[in-house]
Order: sequence, then C-alpha cells, then structure tokens
Amino acid sequence: MQLATVIGRVVSTRKDPSLNGFRLLIIQPMTHRRENAGRPIVAVDTVSAGSGETIYWVSSREAPNALPSKHGPIDATIVGIADSVDTE
Repeated sequence: MQLATVIGRVVSTRKDPSLNGFRLLIIQPMTHRRENAGRPIVAVDTVSAGSGETIYWVSSREAPNALPSKHGPIDATIVGIADSVDTE
C-alpha cells in the first residue's frame, strides 16, 4: 500500500460496467514524509474519500481485488483513509 492525497475528481458519463457505483478520484502519491512522489493518477474510490484527505491505495494486480467483482480495467484503487501518519 502507498500513501497519497486526494486532489480532484473525474466525472465520467461512460465507463466500464465493473466501475459502476464507484467514483474516480485524482490522487497525488506521496512519500512517508508527505513529499510528492511522482505524477498524479486516477484511482477508483472504494471508501468515499474526500478532497484533501490522506488515503492509502493499491496498484497493479492488487487494484481490482478491492472491488466486489475482483476484476476490471483498474490500475489504482483507494482502499482506506488515513486518520494520522506518524513517522519518527
């Protein structure tokens, strides 16, 4: 799992049926020190995350597994909202 911040959303009138009922959010991946790590990406939201929230997400092969159907054209899925991140 990786950390990111929600920075936007995607409005989609047509999408793969496996994504029906899920929002698509734009997230900015970050390091454990809250520094940007790469470019923003689009992720499927399974936890009703809000703008500005710190979330954790999975990618690649694990991404579709977070959906009930366990399949779909998904590169990234938001799987949790981080209440706090403590790195010492």
